[in-house]
Amino acid sequence: MSIQERIQNLGIEIPQASKPIANYVGARKVGNTIYISGQLPIEDGKLKYIGKVGKNISTEDAKKAAELCALNILSQLSAILSSDLDAIESCVKLGIFVNATSEFEDHSTVANGASDFIVKVLGDSGIHARAAVGVSSLPKNVSVEVDAIFTVKN
Repeated sequence: MSIQERIQNLGIEIPQASKPIANYVGARKVGNTIYISGQLPIEDGKLKYIGKVGKNISTEDAKKAAELCALNILSQLSAILSSDLDAIESCVKLGIFVNATSEFEDHSTVANGASDFIVKVLGDSGIHARAAVGVSSLPKNVSVEVDAIFTVKN
């Protein structure tokens, strides 16, 4: 099954790619590698899941935030690939940053929100390396930010 077919079967709607909030681009293609800048949990143009995990954001909500970030990664891929998501060869790596209290220990569960979504959409091509990192703050006080590296077919 193609990636486009899988997206349709899952009922996923790819949103329009968000504009960067500073001096960078949302995605950069170098050769057959695409680097996706950190994506925030934005839905319908609005930030969601604002706050610190372990304080005022639950682990489950942070996992949903990570999934939303992964959806926004797909939107950046769609934009740079002129909507041809079937050109994706593989997800190489995800970096998941969790705005968490110093006592929070379940970063991997939060990160699974993004990882599970990418694998669900890309199948075996979505299996990736990753880092799940706790940080003291993130832009606009969001709970999660996710960046990514993908390869595309020649």
